[in-house]
Amino acid sequence: MSPTAHRATAYFDVDGTLCSTNLLHPLVLYLVNQGTPAESMFRLGRALLQAPVLAAAELRDRRRFNELLFSHFRGMSEDRIVLLADEVFQDVVKPRLYPGAQELVDTCKAAGLRTVLITGSLDVNVWPLARHMGCDHVIANRLEFAHRKATGKLMQPVVAGPEKAGLIVADARAHGHDLAACHAYSDSFSDVPMLSVVGHPACINPDARLARLAQSYRWPILDIQRPAREGRRRETSA
Repeated sequence: MSPTAHRATAYFDVDGTLCSTNLLHPLVLYLVNQGTPAESMFRLGRALLQAPVLAAAELRDRRRFNELLFSHFRGMSEDRIVLLADEVFQDVVKPRLYPGAQELVDTCKAAGLRTVLITGSLDVNVWPLARHMGCDHVIANRLEFAHRKATGKLMQPVVAGPEKAGLIVADARAHGHDLAACHAYSDSFSDVPMLSVVGHPACINPDARLARLAQSYRWPILDIQRPAREGRRRETSA
């Protein structure tokens, strides 16, 4: 289907929204699958030492958190990162997909919506999920490479927090879609800007702050942790 055939776009956060993963899950798999056991242990140990700094950054600045997290890819070969991407999907992401996630994406597609995954995860890890779910596009973070080795830096734009809202605006405009007709789904209060720029925001498994905001703004709260076809999908609004 060509871009002009879609009437609008549905944007989906991934971690915590469509599946019970977080950005740390794929990183651990990469760290423990290096060329030698010694290198794996060194990288894992360094990441553990930085854990308190990462935790503090996650609370204060999602962009900084992403930059610190992906700095641990520095020196990894592009070939190894690509090779492990399918393993990340098969072993980390796919088993943690919420049972109703596919049905939600399919419902959006049946309504004539273009479907886009927008996430702070790496693009190389998100595309297998997009193909599995039949999504049309991915907006995700991209590692910078030099001489086929990761530099530890992210390419611009960094997909995190408020920046996701601007990326959605730009993407919708590029496809000629009215933001008022677009949909967005997330679980995190940090994604309030992303939810606010579309006409049809919805929350999935929202954290406490997002749940309170959803009730105030009468945003739907969806339960996709059980299959909708069993009649157990829940949509609430205060």
